[in-house]
Amino acid sequence: MNNATIILTVLAAIAISSVITYLVTARKMRKKVTYMLDALEDKELNFRFDEKHFRGRKLNRTLNRLRAIFDKERHEIIEQEKYYGLMLDHVRTGVVVVEESGRINYCNSTALVLLGISSIGHIRQLRPISESLYEAFRTVTDGSHEERASYYNESGKITVSITASKANIGRTEVKVIAFNDISGEIAESEQESWTKLIRVLTHEIMNTVTPVASLSETLLKFENVDEEVRSGLDTIAQSSRGLIKFVESYRNLTRVAIPVRTAFYMRDLAERVISLTREEAVISGVTCSYTEKSEDILLYADEGQITQILINLVKNAIQAGAKDIGITAEINPYEHIIVKVSNNGRPISKESQEDIFIPFYTTKQEGTGIGLSLSRQIMRMHNGTLNLTCSDEKKTVFTLVFK
Repeated sequence: MNNATIILTVLAAIAISSVITYLVTARKMRKKVTYMLDALEDKELNFRFDEKHFRGRKLNRTLNRLRAIFDKERHEIIEQEKYYGLMLDHVRTGVVVVEESGRINYCNSTALVLLGISSIGHIRQLRPISESLYEAFRTVTDGSHEERASYYNESGKITVSITASKANIGRTEVKVIAFNDISGEIAESEQESWTKLIRVLTHEIMNTVTPVASLSETLLKFENVDEEVRSGLDTIAQSSRGLIKFVESYRNLTRVAIPVRTAFYMRDLAERVISLTREEAVISGVTCSYTEKSEDILLYADEGQITQILINLVKNAIQAGAKDIGITAEINPYEHIIVKVSNNGRPISKESQEDIFIPFYTTKQEGTGIGLSLSRQIMRMHNGTLNLTCSDEKKTVFTLVFK
């Protein structure tokens, strides 16, 4: 075998060896790249290629760098999600992200507070709260007019305004639902309307009745007035004065003083209310008690005005034939102070439950229809609420919420 043949043989062997080495190396590279891609697709980042050995060090270092970049991006996205989540938890709008199936992808803390629940995974869980609320969440669409729904939670009746917009999360189309509690706005609007009406009515009635009362009393002073005429004038005078007194009581609704807030313990207030109503309670055979479910509840409010509300609720319960009246107070998970006044007296009819806070409305023969209206207005001026939360054969419960 000559030299040329030997050289060709060696070169062929080297070429074959190089090809084999390349194929083996390429195969290993493909396996590593495929492994890394599969891991990244499954969101598994607990891998690292060996960089100690010379063979494949550059490739392994490059792949590890890609993994580190991907991991860094993933952590930044997670941090951004946390940041936006915190932002959404601090807005006053409830936000719920709903998939087409009805499964809830995301829900901020405000939404849970408004709905009065601790967690939610599907919109069908809204059905026990309110059928109208469930239907509003199910049917509200992108660009449609706002939906409204009402329901009850521990604070009483809530009315929410609901809007929606479409979005895509990956390949999934979702509906982003935003809803706000507009109960305060509605109540404030109603209160303003009633206040204006009462001012007009009281002004007109006083302008008409006051001269009648004054004139009839003046005529009664004349000695030569016939007895029958005197009797008629006396009736007119008494009726006029009664009407003036009645109208004056309604003027209180338009003259509620701005609360002078001080800090005081709820227990002391409850004991004072029980003491002030004890005589009437004893005569009627009523037991009134106070239970504090959270320790040392401190209220920052107008003590006199809140006392007036509780006394009114206790007296209403006594007049309803209650034998047991209970006042309870607690601090809920949202740091709201919840005060409940419950009794086992005659229930308020379903027809009357929506009307008892309306001025002039009363279920008592000698009532003026001002007590509950005035109480609710006082609570509104304290940035709180007063609602009837239950009234059946077992018990009637009024709930005050201090936010």
